[in-house]
Amino acid sequence: MARKNPFVNLMDEKPADNGVALDYTIKGASRSIISSIDELAERADKLLEGETVVELDPDLVDASFVRDRLEEDPQEFADLLTAIGERGQDTPILVRPHPQASNRYMVVFGHRRLAAAKQLGRKVRAVVKSIDDRTHVVAQGQENSARASLSFIEKAIFARRLIELNYDTDNATVMKALAIDKTTLSKMLSVANLPAPILGVTMGAKSIGRDRWYDLKKLLEKPAHMEKVLDFIAATDFTGLNGDAGFHLLLDALKRKKPEGYYKEPRRQSWIAPDRSVSAEAVSNGKNYSLSLKSRDAVGFGDYLSSNLSRLYEDFRKKTGS
Repeated sequence: MARKNPFVNLMDEKPADNGVALDYTIKGASRSIISSIDELAERADKLLEGETVVELDPDLVDASFVRDRLEEDPQEFADLLTAIGERGQDTPILVRPHPQASNRYMVVFGHRRLAAAKQLGRKVRAVVKSIDDRTHVVAQGQENSARASLSFIEKAIFARRLIELNYDTDNATVMKALAIDKTTLSKMLSVANLPAPILGVTMGAKSIGRDRWYDLKKLLEKPAHMEKVLDFIAATDFTGLNGDAGFHLLLDALKRKKPEGYYKEPRRQSWIAPDRSVSAEAVSNGKNYSLSLKSRDAVGFGDYLSSNLSRLYEDFRKKTGS
């Protein structure tokens, strides 16, 4: 059965049909562009073909050493949970003996099936294969590219994390894992290398595709825009918002002077000396803190504070243990 190619809207270039055989020998970027997502799925399937399926205690299985999913879709997981609960686990997961812990395992692919089995209180059906780290990440990337509903930003960050593992100098491993070429990889990394605060509030951004991420990246190449967005993130409460909403808020921050309804209310504090010779008002928005003094002793008291800031700061550090 033909599978829907999740990279149709991801890559500018159509992958060439090069008929690469199932092996993990990396011989340069020219041999790492895989012909189709169907071939990726076939490669993942072959890792399981003819292997003994065992049942494992989910508590003995740890997550992969490289994370690929940033934000779990609650509805997708609920549907998977229902399906496995009703008819059982149709497809086994792939695990390897844990490289650092005896009598434990590490997931290569199948994290959600593992989580579902654990939540249902049943054993997880798995194939156990002894493979090395590079084979692990190639298999994980190919399986997820073929089947998992990973967003563009999740694929991009997964690519960045594989590169950080430094398996090779020409990035052939990551290109083979995600079925992409050098041009696509470069574009993905330009997004994945955005500042952490931006990636943090956008999370998985499930509905945001390649083109919209590139548009945002292009806007942020202007230093003033980058500063504006980072200031907006520091002053905005993103609690309860998913990655899609966070992405749209960032665009609002660039297009409008002040997106209404999203800024935190500034916190204000007032103080008056017992003899009422000086008063103070402090205002904080979560990033900046300002203190203003009034009345007849304002200047003298302000000069005193300024000349003793070093001592006051040291007292603060001692008190907070920082």
